[in-house]
Amino acid sequence: MSPKKVNKEERRREVALACFDLIHDVGMKNITVAQVAKSAGIGKGTVYEYFENKEDIIFEIINVHIEYHHKMFLEKIKDVKSTKEKVFHFFDFVMNETEENIRHFNGYREYLSIVLAEENESMCNFNTSCTEFFQNQLKEIIEEGINNEELLPIARNFVDGIMLFEKGVVLMKMTQTSFDAKFSCEKFLNNIFEVIEKKQ
Repeated sequence: MSPKKVNKEERRREVALACFDLIHDVGMKNITVAQVAKSAGIGKGTVYEYFENKEDIIFEIINVHIEYHHKMFLEKIKDVKSTKEKVFHFFDFVMNETEENIRHFNGYREYLSIVLAEENESMCNFNTSCTEFFQNQLKEIIEEGINNEELLPIARNFVDGIMLFEKGVVLMKMTQTSFDAKFSCEKFLNNIFEVIEKKQ
């Protein structure tokens, strides 16, 4: 990769970092290139040297958010021995009711509403790549559990189902006021681990 390419990628990330809270403060639909330029301390024209359009900016900001949450996730599980506990941490985004997490969850709600309402192909493709990223993280956790002889090899067959359940919980949490995401996740995961955990 050429230095110019590397520098462009680094600059894109720097701009996104400067706009980290912008998607929460003004909303994805309302973000303007002028606001991005102001937050990043650069000229409006300069923004287009690094981004093709507003969608491209939003994607990069979301990427930075994903990096941040993934880093926090790895920090939380670094001393966790139990695979089951690691998977529970994996579900923190839908179970956590802290003010900060609800803020991020509502940002994700807005992003999904745009994807669903506008049938935007580039956003759908981006959403697919994000899903694949998180699915790979879950696969690594499950595989580690199998290698450590905590889980039965059949556990590999449950990765897709766990991911689909998480997506369902997200939808239920977004659309039903009385839905208890934490209770549903705990019940589901406890039942799954009854099947995939090796009995001592």
